[in-house]
Amino acid sequence: MQTIYTNMGFLEEIQRRRTFGIISHPDAGKTTLTEKLLLFGGAIQEAGAVKNNKIKKGATSDFMEIERQRGISVSTSVLAFNYKDIKINILDTPGHKDFAEDTFRTLTAVDSVIVVIDVAKGVEEQTEKLVAVCRMRKIPIIVFINKLDREGKDAFDLMDEVEQKLGLTVTPLSFPIGMGYDFQGIYNLWEQNINLFSGDNRKNIEETIAFSDLQNPELEKIIGQKPADRLREELELIDEVYPKFDRQDYLDGKLQPVFFGSALNNFGVRELLDCFVQIAPSPRPKDSETRLVDPKEEKMTGFVFKIHANMDPKHRDRLAFIKIVSGTFERNKPYYHVRQKKNLKFSSPNAFFAEKKEIVDISYPGDIVGLHDTGNFKIGDTLTEGEIMSFKGIPSFSPEHFRYINNADPMKAKQLDKGIDQLMDEGVAQLFTLEMNNRKIIGTVGALQYEVIQYRLEHEYGAKCTYENFPVHKACWVKPNDPKSEEFKEFRRIKQKFLAHDKYGQLVFLADSDFTIQMTQNKYPNVKLFFTSEFE
Repeated sequence: MQTIYTNMGFLEEIQRRRTFGIISHPDAGKTTLTEKLLLFGGAIQEAGAVKNNKIKKGATSDFMEIERQRGISVSTSVLAFNYKDIKINILDTPGHKDFAEDTFRTLTAVDSVIVVIDVAKGVEEQTEKLVAVCRMRKIPIIVFINKLDREGKDAFDLMDEVEQKLGLTVTPLSFPIGMGYDFQGIYNLWEQNINLFSGDNRKNIEETIAFSDLQNPELEKIIGQKPADRLREELELIDEVYPKFDRQDYLDGKLQPVFFGSALNNFGVRELLDCFVQIAPSPRPKDSETRLVDPKEEKMTGFVFKIHANMDPKHRDRLAFIKIVSGTFERNKPYYHVRQKKNLKFSSPNAFFAEKKEIVDISYPGDIVGLHDTGNFKIGDTLTEGEIMSFKGIPSFSPEHFRYINNADPMKAKQLDKGIDQLMDEGVAQLFTLEMNNRKIIGTVGALQYEVIQYRLEHEYGAKCTYENFPVHKACWVKPNDPKSEEFKEFRRIKQKFLAHDKYGQLVFLADSDFTIQMTQNKYPNVKLFFTSEFE
C-alpha cells in the first residue's frame, strides 16, 4: 500500500498546480495565445506575435533557429509562470502535422488541454486528430475560438461544428458581441460582465464593465440599440439550448466550456485564464503498467516524455523533460532509473521559462523538470524511489515517409553519427538500420522533418547529409511466436532485403504496400506484425 502524504504544505503545492497543453491546427493562433497568457501572468512585458513567417519580435516559446525563420513551432516548449497564486505549466505543442508524434507524446504529460480554433476556418483536420487522442485519454478540454476581430463563421454555427466534428458537448462561458468589423467585445457568462474592444492599442488590457442585469438601459448607451437587443436574444438562446456548466462533467471529459476572443489583440484571454485557474484540474492520478499512481503519494515517480538536444548551441547539452507524477523531486537525491536498473543523482534540475532555465531544489507533482542527460534517457523512461514500474501510453508509431540518409562529407562521419543518434533519441524521427548492409534509413511522420534534421545536423553538429528515396509503405515491428521455428527462419530468408532494426534493436519489417503486409501475414501466421512499438 502506498503512503499518502498528509503534509498540508505538500498538498497545497499540488492544489496550486495546473499543467496543460495548447493544441490546434497550424496557424490557429496557438503560439500567440501562449504569449498572451504569459503577458497576463506578468511573465513577459511585451508579446512577439508570429506573423506571416516574418518574425518581428520572436515569440518567446519558439527558441529554435529554424522556428524563427519559418514562423512555426516545431518542438514542444515548456513555460511556467504564477498567476493569482496558481503555478501554471504550459506545454506549447507544434501544430504542424509533420510533428504530430511530439504532440501525442506531450499529451501524456498534461492534465488538461485548451484547443484553439480559428473563427474563419472552423474545425480543421489536425485538430480532429488531436482531440480524438484527448477524448481517448479523457483529458478535460476547454475550447478557445480565436481571431474574432476578423470576419468568420457565426458563433452558433461554430459551436455546432465543434460538437459534430469533434464529438464534444459544449457550453459557452463567454460570447462575442458582433464579429469581424462589427466586433465590439465579449460578454463573460462566467463572471457576468462585459469587456469592450477598442482594437487600437494591442498591448493594453481593456477594463471590464460589470453588468449583472442585462435589461439595464446603460447597455444600449454603450454598445448601441441593435447589438444590445441581439445580445439579449442570443443569451436567451444559450440559456435554452446549452447545458449549464458543471465542473465535474468538465473534469470527466463529458462537457467542454467554450470561450471567444482574439489572442492577437489580447481579447478574451483574461476571461479564459481567470476561469481556467478556477476550474482546471490540479495534477491527476496516472496509470502505470502495474497500478494507478496518485499524485499525493509520498514517494517520487516521474517519466520522460521529451528529450531535447542542444538547448544551448554553445554547449552540447541534452535535456530530458520529466513530468513529476507523485511525491517531490529533490536536487542531489538519488532516484532509480527503472530501465537501466541503476540509481542516478541530479545536481542541477531545471525549471523552465521558454529558453530561460533556472535550477530548482524541489519540484512537485504536475511540474516539468529538465534533467541534463549524457545519454541515459530515452522517451518513456521512468524514475522512481526504487519501485519497478513504467507509465503507459508513449508508443512510437509507424512513420509515413522513409529515406536513406547519406553522409555528404566523409571527413565528418563521426559528427553525423552523433547528430543522428541524438536527434533520434529526441524523437524527431525514427532510425532503421538495414540488416543486409547496415545502411541507415530515417522514417518520419511528415516530409518537413527531413528539412529540420538536415538543418540541425549542419548547424548543431557541423555535419552534412543527403537523402535518397526508399520506397516503403509502413514499418511493421516483428514478433515471432517462436524465434527458433522453421517458419520464422524462412520469413527472415525471404524478406532479408526488407528487414531492419530500430534504435532499440527491435526487428522491423519494412513493407512496400498493404498488399505485401496482407500476403506476409497469410503466409507466416506465427510471425506477428505491429504498427506501433510499445516501448519496452
